[in-house]
Amino acid sequence: MAAQLDLKALGKRAAIADGTKAERATGYVLGGISPLGQRRPLPTTLDASALEHETIHVSAGRRGLELELDPRDLARLTGAETRAVARL
Repeated sequence: MAAQLDLKALGKRAAIADGTKAERATGYVLGGISPLGQRRPLPTTLDASALEHETIHVSAGRRGLELELDPRDLARLTGAETRAVARL
């Protein structure tokens, strides 16, 4: 089942970040931005459906490199808020 991010579920001011600004803020290159190990912690939201899986894959900080982990560990490590932000 494929789903898409619902920006409206994140709030009126939510928008996709400018690539250059995202690289500067995270220290990673576009296409390899990881939710882990960023220059400074950024607010993270994890779709609630991720918790239905034993493991999920996230970028590991380089294009084409992924890390497999328990979604609960991702939420704990990033301080993520977990809620419904995807639509089918």
